[in-house]
Amino acid sequence: MNVLVGVGGSNDSPAAIERTIRRAARIADELTVAICTPDAATDESLAATVTTTLEEHDITAATRHVSGQPGSELVDIAESEGFDEIVLAGGRTSPMGKITIDKTVEFVVLNAHTTVTLVR
Repeated sequence: MNVLVGVGGSNDSPAAIERTIRRAARIADELTVAICTPDAATDESLAATVTTTLEEHDITAATRHVSGQPGSELVDIAESEGFDEIVLAGGRTSPMGKITIDKTVEFVVLNAHTTVTLVR
């Protein structure tokens, strides 16, 4: 399966990277990591985390940096390049027990024509 992992500045991004890479190692997914951050410092830090995690699991993956509106860019990349799944970190449980997601995750879930998996 061809999987696009969108990671950003959220605290859940390392979990999304880790879980998706572990799965890719087990079932031989083709993996592309899209780093979506608003500033260069976060971008570099996240890129280093991605590289380290890939090396730890001996996985080769394409890495790209996404600018602009991350939700829209992820959907466009998934559709134009034929990805089977988009994996994103996101979703928190509110005190009332409902899941809350940020606007990027919401956009991808509502607009992607591929499977979207949320990692919490």
